[in-house]
Order: sequence, then C-alpha cells, then structure tokens
Amino acid sequence: MRNIVVVDAPSNLGLHPPAPGTVPGCYKLAGALREQRIVQRLHAKEGGVVVPPRYDRGDWQEGDGVFNAAALAAYTVELADRVEHHVRAGDLTVVLGGDCSVQLGATLALRRIGRYGLVALDASPDFRHPGSADGVGAAGGEEVALATGRGQKDLTDLEGLGPYLRDEDVRFFGIRDYFEEDRAELAALKIPVVTVGDLRAGDAGELARAAARSYAAPGLDGFWVHLDADVLDPAVMPAVDSPDPDGLQPAELLALLRPLLTSPHCVGLTVTIYDPDLDPDGTAGALLADTVVSAFAET
Repeated sequence: MRNIVVVDAPSNLGLHPPAPGTVPGCYKLAGALREQRIVQRLHAKEGGVVVPPRYDRGDWQEGDGVFNAAALAAYTVELADRVEHHVRAGDLTVVLGGDCSVQLGATLALRRIGRYGLVALDASPDFRHPGSADGVGAAGGEEVALATGRGQKDLTDLEGLGPYLRDEDVRFFGIRDYFEEDRAELAALKIPVVTVGDLRAGDAGELARAAARSYAAPGLDGFWVHLDADVLDPAVMPAVDSPDPDGLQPAELLALLRPLLTSPHCVGLTVTIYDPDLDPDGTAGALLADTVVSAFAET
C-alpha cells in the first residue's frame, strides 16, 4: 500500500469574481473537506499547505490575456515543488484546491519527472485558448489548454518544459453531451472524451479501467486524476461556480473514480471548484468528501 499524502492548495487565482468586490470562495475547499475529516478517513499523511499569492486582478481588462498570470506562474512552480517531492517518494498525492488552475502545479511537477497523462472528470474540458470563440482570461477554465501548450508562454512554458502534457495523454470523463463545439474540437485533436451519455450507455467502471490500463503503455510513467466538483449534477452539487445541468450522480462518479484511484499507475488526485460559500449547511461538501474517501476503498 502506498502512502496517501494530502496537500492543501487553497488558490482561487484562476476564477472570475462571483460579484464585484468579492473573491471566489473555492479557496475554502480544503478547510471544508478537512472539517469532514478527510485526512483521517483516508489514513493519509500531512503534506502541508502551499499558500497562494493574494487575489488581485489589478487593472486587468478583457483582451489582456490571463488575469493573475504572474501570481499563477509563481504559485504553479511552488505547488509543483511540493507535488514533485511526494511523487518521487512514491506517495499518492491528494491536492485539495482551489480552482482548477491548481492542476498546472501537478502537471508541471510530473513533466519534470517524466511523461504522465491526465484523466479529467469535469463538466467541461477547460480548454479555452487564444483561438477559442470565447477567448481567455480565467485560467480555471483553461488549465488543460495551458498544460498542452495553448496560451501565453509565461504559463505554458514554465522552466522551458512546455507543454506539460501531450494531447494523446489526456482523457476526459463526464463532459456534458450538449457541449458540442468543445467535443468537436477535442475529437479533431484525437483527445478521447466520454460524455455523461456515453457513461450511461456503457459500463462506467470498465471505461475507467480501460483508461487506467492505457497508461501502462511503453513510454508512459502513469497518470494524474483531476476531479472538478461540477462533474456532478447541480441537484447534488450546487456549490460550484458553473452548475451545468445533466451531470453525474454520486454513484456514477464513484464508479469512475474507484478504478482510477486504485490503479497502480495513478500518482495523484486534485479536487477542485467546490465552494463552501455556496453550501451553507455543508451537505455538498460532505457528499464530496464521502465520494473521495469511498473511491480509495478497493472492493
């Protein structure tokens, strides 16, 4: 059994403010899941906290590129240092975000070590880039594009290691069926996408096992799992910044997560986007913690 190590990455640098004069509340995710005793329930070791820079978009305007870019770049390197240490030690690292931009810290760390893939469980592919119709700005909706080398160089080529991921090493699960333009772009790039409809038409567990096995191919060193809480349906997970309808139910997410996280090729997990400010009674946070804990339990 590998050691599980929990690292807090309470960054909200990659999201737009929910309202003028406010900041996104997802930086409280780690604290909320710790209140659910996630560290103890995972029998995990403490990996500490990587404290993010201050959220400050300054005089940023649309068209200026990714906001908070300098802070994001510095934080990505700092988080990568922490993740790299644990991956090299053979630990399975659980990073409690934060918004989805914390994924860049994990992918940069893995790029330093070798060639790794990414399995992203997300409502949308977070693939906005300068060529996208809706442009760029918030790295929390662009982290996979940035990690695959699409975007401004101060984020896509840190330490001269970009791209951190190859297109062919990325897998998406839980994308909403109605995101047709996103799916068409990814299909043209030959990036596999399994939508909610695909999962329900097949066997979620077997699809996840097949994805995990694909990272045993020669030349690959393993994979990381990225869990965006908005992959769940808003009826059970309303506490996210973009609650897109027709998402996964908890049992469906668990059927995906368990084969991935218990695979010997998996080296880590990021948990992102859950916002305790939108969950006053803590119900959604308890569900998220329960799901993650259950996913690590082999049946």
